[in-house]
Amino acid sequence: MPMLHPSGGLGYHLRAWRHRRLWAPFHAVVAQWLAGWQPAARRLVLVGPSAGYALPRAFLAGFTRIHVLEPDPVARWLLTRRFAGMPLTFDAGRWFARPHGAAELAARHADAAFLFCNLLGQELVGQPRGHDRARWLTALAQALQGRPWASWHELVSTGTCPGVTSAAGWYGPACLEDVLVLFWPQGGELALIDHATFGMMPAWPRQYALWRLSPARWHVIEWLPAPQG
Repeated sequence: MPMLHPSGGLGYHLRAWRHRRLWAPFHAVVAQWLAGWQPAARRLVLVGPSAGYALPRAFLAGFTRIHVLEPDPVARWLLTRRFAGMPLTFDAGRWFARPHGAAELAARHADAAFLFCNLLGQELVGQPRGHDRARWLTALAQALQGRPWASWHELVSTGTCPGVTSAAGWYGPACLEDVLVLFWPQGGELALIDHATFGMMPAWPRQYALWRLSPARWHVIEWLPAPQG
């Protein structure tokens, strides 16, 4: 990943420092989600955590080994400093974006739980031109079938200020418009960027939150944990 890439490298980490108070409410929501996610596995694979800005130490402390797939060298250095003493091992993970990368991930870590940290709604390092995101996400779900995994990821982003900033409770199958009305109940035209993740595991319950990335930019985030048992 280039050092000045907008979703990683120095630019992203400077933004994280500058907007740390703006991001704090969303990070508190992530902490609540993770406190309620209790996989039986003692090993964890973190996929795309950046520097772990949204990760609470108490959550990571529940695992005996943490494998980190993170291509950004700045993020890896910061993550090591933020979680000094944690049993972290690193892999740049560029192979993960390949067509069979999800199956390779599952095979490499047969006894681990997997946490995707706001990754699935982004362009992945190493994706070929013309990448079929929907097919790749389907392959990911198939590769992890029956395994403990969870993801928070972007659904859409917009510059339109929401009318509601929180959405409590679990939600079942819905259309994207039903999700948007949770935060923009006033209706009307909404200019947005679709991050092409809506519809993953349609029968699973999920939760939603807003991440105010900057003073004039909001992202709708979906939390999707695999059902236990």
